[in-house]
Amino acid sequence: MNIFDAITLGIIEGFTEFLPVSSTGHMIVASQFLGIDQDSVTMAFEVIIQFAAILAVIFNYKDKISIKKIDLWTKVILAFIPLGAVGFIFSDQIKELFSVQIVAIMFIIGGVIFVLVERFFIPNEEHLIDDVEEVTVKQALWIGFAQIFALIPGTSRAGSTIIGALLVGLSRKASAEFSFLLALPVMGAVTAHDILKHYDEFVGVNLINLGIGFLVAFVVAYFVMKLFIKFLEKFTFMFFGIYRILFGVLLLAFFN
Repeated sequence: MNIFDAITLGIIEGFTEFLPVSSTGHMIVASQFLGIDQDSVTMAFEVIIQFAAILAVIFNYKDKISIKKIDLWTKVILAFIPLGAVGFIFSDQIKELFSVQIVAIMFIIGGVIFVLVERFFIPNEEHLIDDVEEVTVKQALWIGFAQIFALIPGTSRAGSTIIGALLVGLSRKASAEFSFLLALPVMGAVTAHDILKHYDEFVGVNLINLGIGFLVAFVVAYFVMKLFIKFLEKFTFMFFGIYRILFGVLLLAFFN
């Protein structure tokens, strides 16, 4: 992996991690296009840029990271539990699902769901919860169950949680923000697991490439989150649904 690869993957991770378009799917496809082997160097790099995305959430929502917000974080942790449990139990089976074809199919399915939800299921905005701190325990749990689908490559963690949040009565803005906050325990657990399991693979890794990838992913993720919320003040998720369908079709056409 060279500096160009590090910058490219850092941009992709930062840009896609918090949008409903599957960062994992884009990273798989980008790695194949760039000819990057899935070796110890790549593993270490992915862990580092995931950590950068975690820090982007913390910096964007530092006002909510406080003991005074214990009620909010209790709900966030409850929403994390279903994914954590299923992911731990079926980790080996989930790894076997990773392929460009599955990613493409899930891109299309997710896109269709976004289009349908936007077209038929979102009620009047006046009756939706617009503040993540007003999310109920029941709503948080339903969002957590929806997040389980993110274990299938190409589904998108952000996409599944946003759809779940929309269907239980959150506004588009609140759905996105709850998804951001839910990324902290999810990505924190994944990053910690990868570091503990593969810590020896960091030995001999090019620290310059890691540092560049980390910085790029952090900066891009930080600003994408802000721009995403601004986008949702004027637009819907329909664009992302259409993008997912088109991207999935292109993947199927290109790799078949």
